[in-house]
Amino acid sequence: MPETISSIATLVARRRREPVAVQALRSTAAAVVSYVVALRLSSEPSPLTAPLTALLVVQVTLYSTLTTSIRRVNSVVVGVLIAIGFSALVGLTWWSLGLLILASLVVGHLVRVDEFVPEVAISAMLVLGVTQVTDTAWDRVLETLIGAVIGLLVNLFLAPPLWVGPAGTAITDLARRMSGLLDHLGEEPLGPTKVEQAAARLHEARRLDNDVAQVDAALRQAEDSLRLNPRVKEGLLFRLVLRTGLDTLEICAVVLRVACRTLTDLAKARPDGPLFDAATAAALRQVLRHTGIAVESFAQLITAQVSANAEEAEAQLTAELAVARAHRDRLADLLLATTREDAAQWQLHGALLAEIDRVLDELGVDKRSERLLEELDRHTRTRRSDRLRDRLNRLSERLRGRLGVGR
Repeated sequence: MPETISSIATLVARRRREPVAVQALRSTAAAVVSYVVALRLSSEPSPLTAPLTALLVVQVTLYSTLTTSIRRVNSVVVGVLIAIGFSALVGLTWWSLGLLILASLVVGHLVRVDEFVPEVAISAMLVLGVTQVTDTAWDRVLETLIGAVIGLLVNLFLAPPLWVGPAGTAITDLARRMSGLLDHLGEEPLGPTKVEQAAARLHEARRLDNDVAQVDAALRQAEDSLRLNPRVKEGLLFRLVLRTGLDTLEICAVVLRVACRTLTDLAKARPDGPLFDAATAAALRQVLRHTGIAVESFAQLITAQVSANAEEAEAQLTAELAVARAHRDRLADLLLATTREDAAQWQLHGALLAEIDRVLDELGVDKRSERLLEELDRHTRTRRSDRLRDRLNRLSERLRGRLGVGR
């Protein structure tokens, strides 16, 4: 019984730290508090605009909340002003409603409220449809301001969750799928359907584009959660490590798609025989297997930057890349011998080696360090504040020392 209670307590504690659970609690608290405040300050009997605004304003990150609050309040105020003008001139009819919606949508784009353009029209319709237009209009503005302010205060007192963990998990899952594809490529397609098998792997490689897009969305959310977050001291470094890491995996995904096309073309060129002799096929299988392990090690390295495992992950990545390059050299010798005997497919053999080289080069520690330093330098140049520039310079120097890379 005590073990069961302990397990339940551990599960609850873990759930409380999850970003989704934290976000649900923050949104609920903001909505309830804003409704209570609006009941005291607004003359409306049920001021639901305040909790609605708070619910929409309290986004997943403090950075998003600040930018969203401004745009949302803007959209509501503009919609109310448009409704006041229409009610003074024409009142509510079917044609005035149409003109109101059209004008609200056009003005919403002009005032740059982005995703809240429909909110301009919604606010205008709600205000135009009531009897006491002026009172209701200003009550709606007041409720919107209450909801926005409460949303901001909730972010100050209830720290927004960090989404670095889910972004790291998404990157790791992407690397695992890429590693699985590399394992499949190392399997020699057999029988009369080998062209179809090769084409199926090509389609699998193309699906990685959708996976990259999903990881990019998770990473953008993580980047926003690091901005203006008092719990993060080196948010810029975390953002750049994850972003440059995803850029590397995206390049590798593109190269893998090209490699799948090369193997498909080889299968079409040799419909009745094996793609490679036994020794060459074994060497290729070893190259792809260790490259797949290197891809997963690379993902562990870039996600380990937020933990204490970075050095261990970097050592594992370096070792796997060394083994993969050794097998790549053996594969090159075998393909060269094959080309001397039969030069019919020498272009495809050369293309396959070039694609393997590109993936191994992109995963290299030196390449990653170079890309990180370039991003740090770019951010330093774009910052106008001398204070921020000095901080970024110190961060760049610290990273150079950590990675052992000179200027």
